[in-house]
Amino acid sequence: MSHVSDLIASDIAGYLKAHENKSLLRFITCGSVDDGKSTLIGRLLYDSKMLFEDTLATIEADSRKWGTQGDSIDFALLVDGLAAEREQGITIDVAYRFFSTERRKFIVADTPGHEQYTRNMVTGASTADAAVLMVDARKGVLTQTRRHSYLVSLIGIRHVVVAINKMDLVDYSEKVFNKIVEDYSAFARQVGLENITFIPVSAFKGDNITAPSDKTPWYRGTTLMGYLETVEVDEERMQRAPFRLPVQWVNRPDLDFRGFSGTIAGGVVKPGDRVRVQPSGKESKVARIVTFDGDLDQAVAGQSVTLTLADEVDISRGDVISTADAPAGVADQFETTIVWMHEEPLLPGRFFLLKMGAQTVTASVMEVKYQVNVNTLEHTAAKTLGLNAIGVCTLNLDRPLGFDPYTENRDTGGYILIDRLTNATVGAGLIHFALRRSQNIHVQHVDVNKAARNALNGQKSCVVWFTGLSGSGKSTIANLLEKRLHAMGHRTYLLDGDNVRHGLNKDLGFTDTDRVENIRRVAEVAKLMVDAGLIVMTAFISPFQAERRMARSLMEEGEFFEIHVDLPLAVAEERDVKGLYKKARRGELKNFTGIDSRYEAPEAPELRLATENLAPDEAVEQIVNLLRSRGCLP
Repeated sequence: MSHVSDLIASDIAGYLKAHENKSLLRFITCGSVDDGKSTLIGRLLYDSKMLFEDTLATIEADSRKWGTQGDSIDFALLVDGLAAEREQGITIDVAYRFFSTERRKFIVADTPGHEQYTRNMVTGASTADAAVLMVDARKGVLTQTRRHSYLVSLIGIRHVVVAINKMDLVDYSEKVFNKIVEDYSAFARQVGLENITFIPVSAFKGDNITAPSDKTPWYRGTTLMGYLETVEVDEERMQRAPFRLPVQWVNRPDLDFRGFSGTIAGGVVKPGDRVRVQPSGKESKVARIVTFDGDLDQAVAGQSVTLTLADEVDISRGDVISTADAPAGVADQFETTIVWMHEEPLLPGRFFLLKMGAQTVTASVMEVKYQVNVNTLEHTAAKTLGLNAIGVCTLNLDRPLGFDPYTENRDTGGYILIDRLTNATVGAGLIHFALRRSQNIHVQHVDVNKAARNALNGQKSCVVWFTGLSGSGKSTIANLLEKRLHAMGHRTYLLDGDNVRHGLNKDLGFTDTDRVENIRRVAEVAKLMVDAGLIVMTAFISPFQAERRMARSLMEEGEFFEIHVDLPLAVAEERDVKGLYKKARRGELKNFTGIDSRYEAPEAPELRLATENLAPDEAVEQIVNLLRSRGCLP
């Protein structure tokens, strides 16, 4: 068996000690279908006698059943084998494998080749230090080769080895090899790949995998394993970067100890170093570097530590502690690349949770500037992003956070987008730079605030948000409610869907994207009116839960009342006062809610009004009673 299994059997403590200080290389294999990715991984394992650590015991125990003895195990048994993949003959997900040599530990991700699994490849590549790009010597540089090269460049993998495979099927031709090198090098310059190593290999026969092949006397370079054992890992490079510690945990004051814990994402830190906390900008000095095994004189990228500071500084989970000489940036608006990972398209204006490190904020995509065609690298106009699409967008956050451009630091420049309703990860993003306007626009303090306006008006300002199908009675009830409140002496304003589209939102249509923007604008206007001390009524279909939830999030607790004006579709069509349902059924109105555009009914509204059998005056009475019970009316 391998040196690994011998050491495990004889001295487990020695085995663990030998592995303790080895560097870890994370790399991916990628390429077109049938280029030999899985075969290559199997050959690496077999020829180097590197068995998976998590399956080693099983392989040893079952060797008699297989009729094998150690070195004679067929390397095909070690190759990635998800059942669905074997049935389809393709890789459909990322398969991770773990192994080690005397010099280094490895995690390899076998990533899928098809365009519809772009999100899977991005997932596998997101933590990789290097990429092994497979090219079939018979086929040369293909569309999928170019696509994967672009994604490798996008994700920021700096070390690429192009394994020109199946050289045995082209008689180990130097001419074929050189032609592929020439073609690929020309393309690599277009996508910004620089550190490229070309190796002629035969994964099936083992040429130039772990030992030089006598079949390629014209090749004088490294073997694939030689490359993997010596290429620089990202942690080594990041030790030369500016110091960054995203705070994952704050140890609350306990006597004289207050520490800030996390994994160092870049650089080196020592006691006495001057640091700045972002986004607050407060500065202090490092007092101690605390670990479970005692204090350190120095800590570097990749280490998990707890810092104590010389001064009392307000620091929260998600803040970034960085060197004061080259601090992280601070902004709330960015240009960014987004890889969309969900079946539902990305709609600008919709709110998501953005998670970067330990920080979670609310974010919305303001604009899709363009989409990248990953096959041709063309920039195409787009208003939304579909599944597996990649686009350059502008992003807005609800508050500033500390960041670095992704090209400088993956940990403080990369993020994921999370759906606020389902908690599903729907996108991954890479920050390019902060928008200049985010640095130049500040909140202006005013002396007359909402509380003062409410006191003058003798009421508590709020939003009564009517939602329901067209024809359900929203505008009728909202109008009667305003008349009732006005007669009672209250300050009010009614924002009606049709009226707003004559002015503020006259540029918007009825696509899902425009509907999202329509509600975003109305919600922001309603927020301003609540701040002005008014009771605001909004009568909009507002068909999507996400946007109604966004509107609620803009208000303070107790200021938002969702009123579901609930009328069955069949009854709404029968009434059809404006004749809109008939037009929609005839195909004259596209994207009409309830017909060819969905309506997502509220799950827990403050009030549900079943208007099939409820008179408008009775509905108004219920709303007034609700506002009184919640303290909005005296």
